[in-house]
Amino acid sequence: MAEITQRDGAWSFDGEAIRIVPGRDRNVHVVRQALGELTVPLVALAGVAYEPGRKSGRLRLRLREGADPLSQATGGKLPDAADPYQLPVEPDRRDLAEYLVDEVRQALILEQVPAGPCDRYVLPGPSVPISASAGDATASFDGERVRLDWNWKTEESKKSGGPRTILLPDLEMVEWVPAAGLENGYLRFITAKATATAAPKYDPHAVVLYGFKKDPLMALVAAAVMARMPHPAAPAKALPAQPPAPQPPAPEPVPADARPARGDEGEADHDVLLRRLRELGDLHQSGILTEEEFSTAKQAVLRRFSDA
Repeated sequence: MAEITQRDGAWSFDGEAIRIVPGRDRNVHVVRQALGELTVPLVALAGVAYEPGRKSGRLRLRLREGADPLSQATGGKLPDAADPYQLPVEPDRRDLAEYLVDEVRQALILEQVPAGPCDRYVLPGPSVPISASAGDATASFDGERVRLDWNWKTEESKKSGGPRTILLPDLEMVEWVPAAGLENGYLRFITAKATATAAPKYDPHAVVLYGFKKDPLMALVAAAVMARMPHPAAPAKALPAQPPAPQPPAPEPVPADARPARGDEGEADHDVLLRRLRELGDLHQSGILTEEEFSTAKQAVLRRFSDA
């Protein structure tokens, strides 16, 4: 067992997974506190490193692309203090940090864990229900639907429509972008039916983020939603094969002794022609056929009569 305990938390490795426990110090970032204890299986790791510094070093996990919905949602843009996959290390704990790194690297080699991307989430993402208040709204997710409740900072045109509820099956994409410089960030839920998106300030499917400490909590909501959506790299489901179109049954051969004799065929033709003459007469009597039409049709039948 390799383990290290610091103010921001404790990491331990048992040969199969890294257990991350956030610290109890009040200065530990709210995102780490909200996430709680994490277990990162070896199969989710692409690597681990200890980065020395002048005053303190840093342990950092590198996850396989697509293994973790939180990393997928944030794209590596979480501030260092909020990132649960790195740990500041005091100088007197450097040896412990390097020992943990060696143990994890050796296990990755022995288990032949691929470093390439995943086509499914290995980590489960934040648990639900989950709720976060930041920017101009409170975003909640219960595992089936997202709800956005506006506050006093919300643009009036967006607030006038009331709280917004978005069902999980209607979602196509989730975007979390942190504030940077003078630019606000946002959390946006894009539905499959959306044809265009307004600026986050006016978009009823978006939360504006102003760059405050609680903004990364919205990333937890985004990660919880994404963990329950189809993985972006999952293989497409093949359409079921269509059965071949049914073919009409082949006609059964008629036994030779059941075939009509030549004389029988001639009698059958005469019966058909006589019946046709009677039908033409009825149509003429009822006024459906004119005299000229009746005469023409009658002559055609009589010609066939003589040929039979």
